[in-house]
Amino acid sequence: GAAASRIALLPPSCRPSSVTEAHAIQDAVTAALGTAVGAFKANAPAGAEPTRGVIYAPSIHPSPSRIPASLVPQCGVEGEVAFVFRADLPPRLTPYTRDEVAAVVDACPAIEVVTSRFADADAASPIDKLADCISNGAFVHGAPIKVWQGLELGKLKVTLTVNSMPVLEQVGGHPTGDPLGIAVALVEMMRGAGGVKAGQFVTCGSCTGLRYLKPGDVCGVQFEGLGAAEVTFSP
Repeated sequence: GAAASRIALLPPSCRPSSVTEAHAIQDAVTAALGTAVGAFKANAPAGAEPTRGVIYAPSIHPSPSRIPASLVPQCGVEGEVAFVFRADLPPRLTPYTRDEVAAVVDACPAIEVVTSRFADADAASPIDKLADCISNGAFVHGAPIKVWQGLELGKLKVTLTVNSMPVLEQVGGHPTGDPLGIAVALVEMMRGAGGVKAGQFVTCGSCTGLRYLKPGDVCGVQFEGLGAAEVTFSP
């Protein structure tokens, strides 16, 4: 929503004290909104508990996309490798293997748009930000490709442009070097929480870091061998 709808920090009675509670807040908000979940963002840092944030279907856009800056006031951008599920992976007792997940996903380039629902995002703790779907504002994806297994997705050359000027060019940059491993972690997190459904996306961590743009800016990301995505923040 617009900046006017930003909230102060969560009241003490509602503040999560664990990843499980933060995920539960996301799920309670989702249930109250009645809005379809079209994607997830996921993190699986070494030695720490994996986390996920829901991304609602109305905020998912094919590239190139125009998003009013008033909806995402921080205009944050991260270039990411994402996957789309081509089949349901429903709840079950045993974990899904990496091969099972790889067999039902297509890969695509993406820009995660980052903005906070907190009026003072800097004052929100990481666990509060997790309850806020890890500050997801929107998700813009390029065309999915079915034949991606030959690509080293964690080591692709990536170029980030702002207003057609390269602002970052590097090889790799993914936090774990293994985007597919993040997708597997997401499937595991959802295995006891309704599973994942065909057509849903998972975006697997920034390969470009996070930078904040301004209204009117055009951001592009290109992954060599995977493709490109573009978003314009319309003023």
